[in-house]
Amino acid sequence: MMNRRQFAAAGLTLFGTGVRSAVYGAAREPKRGGRVKLVEFTEKGVRKGVVEVEKVVKTDEEWRKQLSKAQYEVARQKGTERAFTGALYKVHDKGIYNCVCCGNALFHSSTKFESGTGWPSFYAPIAKENVATETDMAFGMRRVEVLCAKCDAHLGHVFEDGPKPTGLRYCMNSASMTFTKIEP
Repeated sequence: MMNRRQFAAAGLTLFGTGVRSAVYGAAREPKRGGRVKLVEFTEKGVRKGVVEVEKVVKTDEEWRKQLSKAQYEVARQKGTERAFTGALYKVHDKGIYNCVCCGNALFHSSTKFESGTGWPSFYAPIAKENVATETDMAFGMRRVEVLCAKCDAHLGHVFEDGPKPTGLRYCMNSASMTFTKIEP
């Protein structure tokens, strides 16, 4: 027998899975290779347009050579850095957050906010096409994992407790991203 709160939570969970792609980003089946449509941006963060590119696929050995140990553990092994320790947590400059694995533009500093969680948090990706989501059932919890749409790097998770205008909190790992400052 479910109580009212459990029933409501179950309904929201079922409803949420149906609208994930529209709200969070391009939900998709996990796959290796293929082509993906992304939005490209200039160095100043101006939208250039949609392009279709090959997904980046590398072996674990290739990823290990390219990434630091921490980057590999988070981005390729779905790890999580400790709260308040990431290099990008306290960055407040104007700029673009890119995927550490493939350089794909992920977030603009204009959507970053202080969530108090200890991780870089954003209320929206720079373009919904540039991120993907999957259901994450690890640790006995149902969460929405955020991945780079170009290379499937694990970025973090998205939650429904963020600020307006989206009400979302993209809670990201610094180890999964690089930051490119935009000069005036």
